[in-house]
Amino acid sequence: MIKRLLFGGAVIESIPANVGLAILRIFTGLSMAMGHGLGKLPPSEQFVTITGDLGFPVPEFFAWLAAFSEFGGGLLLALGLLTRPGAFFIWFTMLVAGFFQHAADPFSTKEMAFLYLVITGMFVVIGSGKYGVDTLIRERDL
Repeated sequence: MIKRLLFGGAVIESIPANVGLAILRIFTGLSMAMGHGLGKLPPSEQFVTITGDLGFPVPEFFAWLAAFSEFGGGLLLALGLLTRPGAFFIWFTMLVAGFFQHAADPFSTKEMAFLYLVITGMFVVIGSGKYGVDTLIRERDL
């Protein structure tokens, strides 16, 4: 049951669909890790303050958690390793970014958070697709 949750995913037989999922997963993961997460490590005082202003207790801890979610979750997503948990951490971080941090901002400002929210939500549901490390782990233990 836990293995299915961590490494599971939908079985899709279409090669073009699996290639498309792999391209989307790798691009999304690397974009998140390198374009957003890496720049937050270590979290700046400003990022810690913003995290505290959102109401999170122990803002330094949650700022680190958000930064690791974006960086580490992005790398896991790109590899297709622990895709569902990695995507979930990004999904939650983007939920906070889109609906709380940028709540009063125009849609054009929060659009990127929403795009990452929807894409990572899809990977939480379907897993990595055929061309990811999760599939190698699942097939090895059959």
